[in-house]
Amino acid sequence: MDLSRQSSIILSITILTTFASFVKSSLPQGLQTLNISSEITTDPNITASFATDFGNLFNRTPGAVFLPSSPNDIATLIRFSYTSSTPFHISQRGLGHSAYGQTLVPDGILIDMSSLDRTNYSRINVTNGPIPYADVGAEQIWIDVLNATLKHDLMPRVLTDYLSLTVGGTLSNAGLSGRAFMHGPQISNVYELDVITGTGEIVTCSRESNPDLFYAVLGGLGQFGVITRARIALEPAQKRVRWLELFYTDIKVLTSDEEKLISTGNSLSGIVDYLEGEVLFSVTQGSLTGSFNFSNSDVEKIVKLGSENSGPIYLLNVVLFYNDTTATSLEQKVELLLKELHYTSGFAFSYDIPLFNFLNRLAFFGGAPSSVVQFHPWLVMLVPKSKILEFGSMVYRGILNGYKGGRFFLLYPLNRAMWDDEMSAVTPNEEVFFRADFLWTSEAANETKSIAKKNKQIQNICKKYNFGCKEYLPHFTNPIAWQKQFGEKWGKFVSRKMKYDPKALLSPGQRIFTTLGIN
Repeated sequence: MDLSRQSSIILSITILTTFASFVKSSLPQGLQTLNISSEITTDPNITASFATDFGNLFNRTPGAVFLPSSPNDIATLIRFSYTSSTPFHISQRGLGHSAYGQTLVPDGILIDMSSLDRTNYSRINVTNGPIPYADVGAEQIWIDVLNATLKHDLMPRVLTDYLSLTVGGTLSNAGLSGRAFMHGPQISNVYELDVITGTGEIVTCSRESNPDLFYAVLGGLGQFGVITRARIALEPAQKRVRWLELFYTDIKVLTSDEEKLISTGNSLSGIVDYLEGEVLFSVTQGSLTGSFNFSNSDVEKIVKLGSENSGPIYLLNVVLFYNDTTATSLEQKVELLLKELHYTSGFAFSYDIPLFNFLNRLAFFGGAPSSVVQFHPWLVMLVPKSKILEFGSMVYRGILNGYKGGRFFLLYPLNRAMWDDEMSAVTPNEEVFFRADFLWTSEAANETKSIAKKNKQIQNICKKYNFGCKEYLPHFTNPIAWQKQFGEKWGKFVSRKMKYDPKALLSPGQRIFTTLGIN
């Protein structure tokens, strides 16, 4: 089990054992009479531990913390608030990986979803049939789902790059990685959900049963209900990967190659299993070690390439999955890739590792989030293909010209056809668009202001020149901005809110609907 998961469970158990006799005089009137009252605390020492998140940019203390032992407990809490004459806000939290306080709920009640993992029965159940799937508790983290499915020689079709994220958390957004061009985001690979709506109703939904709620919740930013279970699509797992790292000095050449790799009807179609590009602003020995098996001479050569280039250089991660039966054709595929792609001559590197090590590479190579206090004012833009070169010129060679920071500025393409437009998640209105990440990390609070300024400049460029960008993991603060984000989906988004959470109890930290009792 992941260490962050262990820590969360230990915290949950500790809280339950320390506040059983705590006087809950400040809870909403009548709540202390419910059979779930022993799972709720207003102890300031405990609520303070849930006052911030991964971004570490906001501090908003909940009025109480709720540690449910079952989905029925969550339904009881929501139903109580919905029927109360004085309803209160409720937010659900997995491991707190939101960046802008999206899961925080000042003065409301925060549901610690990880407490559901305290049960004495498995919340990950794999069915290996003609259509394999896993029934997974929303509080589970993807690394545990992966480990459970690999025991059956299966794996989820799409995983996030960092695997210590909860299932419910990523499905509330979309769930993206270098596999999404192939299968779509994680929300496109769900068969069924159990959801507790904003009225406290427990509903099982799918494309065939209660489809409107199913589509609303996937990518719905927690606005329509609390996901408690998801049925995840699986596929056969391979044993190993061939990992190619190819360096480029021209964004036009990079994006052209990326697009070719995800397109159909060409010589490279269907060869690649994983694809992610990166923008490298400052290439140093430190930024290259720990992520790939580069030799000292390779590192020196790559650093020299970066220093000689007038702007950033680009790195394309191309990965092929294989096992014993497919190993014979692997070298032919690699040879074809190296022949057809237009990377900088002499800057192709190859690495062969077990599949699990690649999928869990951020932990395996030491790239997972640090335990040191850090600030993460992240920005993730989805940029239409037709605007990506202008975007690159104005942002990478403009706003960020001369930037000397580290890695994790991703740039890779996605196929809109792999997304289900009925779902709440939004994308640019082009068949191919690019994910452009600005995954800033700072250990100085005052530095976040200059980063926020850069983020704002990037957003303003997209608006000023009508690039048609959308934000992934959005963090707007007013309804007008949200309306622009959702575009033509806004009307349906609002009507679904009125239907499934008519008093706007859920997830106020997103700052979409913040007034209780909106109808």
